[in-house]
Parts: sequence; structure tokens; C-alpha cells
Amino acid sequence: MKLSTKELILCALFAAIISILAQISIPLPFTTVPLTMLIFAVAVAGLILGSKLGAISVLIYLLLGGIGLPVFAQFSGGLGVLFGPTGGYLLGLPLMVYIIGFGKEKSSSPIIVFSSLIIGLISVYVTGTLMFSAITGNTIYQSILYCVAPFAFLDLIKLALAYVIGLSVSKRVSFNPTF
Repeated sequence: MKLSTKELILCALFAAIISILAQISIPLPFTTVPLTMLIFAVAVAGLILGSKLGAISVLIYLLLGGIGLPVFAQFSGGLGVLFGPTGGYLLGLPLMVYIIGFGKEKSSSPIIVFSSLIIGLISVYVTGTLMFSAITGNTIYQSILYCVAPFAFLDLIKLALAYVIGLSVSKRVSFNPTF
């Protein structure tokens, strides 16, 4: 796949936006997973960039964090974060953005697009919860209580906000990926 200069710049720009919004982070006393704007940023990337460019932007973000740049929540970075208790949530982001972008590319129906947002979020919850459970030794049920239940309602609000902003921006910007 060959990317145009414009596509490369957009991927880099969204990787930077994701990095910045991940820093809006509120640690919670009952879990190691902080409340961030990461889900919102990734959802907007999927809605605006589509499946492939959105996935590339998220992979850039993960690579930057993986090599140690402090782009993850609370200015953290490194392989220890990616493969630590909360790493599954980060590793699930490329699938999330791909699902969201795919849904938007295949249909303009609000029901389909919002469903892709929810399915994308569920994919992050599944990968994150499984990895959290495996690393911490908690049961799946305990992991859901610690890492999903406190965030689900707020994440749905973030998705609704991403839906409004993502669709609004994508209607105003003439951008068509070349693949």
C-alpha cells in the first residue's frame, strides 16, 4: 500500500492527537486503568480517517509508546505498559479503529455507524479484560468489575460525542483515501 503525502500527514496528525488526548487522564483509586479521552480520540480517528488510515495512525501511536516515548496515559511509555495489566486495552485499539472506520465506509446509516462504534469499544474491552485477567490473576468477572464497569457509561458518552464530532468534521473535510 502506497500512501500519499497528505495521507501520511493525516496519520501522523491523528497519532499526535491521540497522544495528546491520552494525557487527559484521571487515575481512579479502585483500578489501575485511568479514565482518559483515548477512546474518544480513537473513535474520531476511525470516523474521519477510515479503517486503514485510522489503523495506521493508532499503530504509529502504539509504536511511539512502545519505544518509550511518554504518549500513553499519565505520560507513560515502553513495552512494560503495552504488555502490562492495562496493555490489552491499548493493543485492542487498532481493531477498534478499524471496525469503526469500516462501519463508516460501508454505510452512512446512523444505526450502522453507531453500532460500529459500540462493537469497536467492545473489542477493546474484550482484549483488555482478557489480558488484565491473565496478568493479574483476577477472574474475568473481577476484571470486568475493575476495568469495564466503571468506564462503560462514560465511554458511551465519549462515543456519542465522537460520533457528532467525527461525522461533522468528515462532512466538512474533503478527504478520500486512495485505497
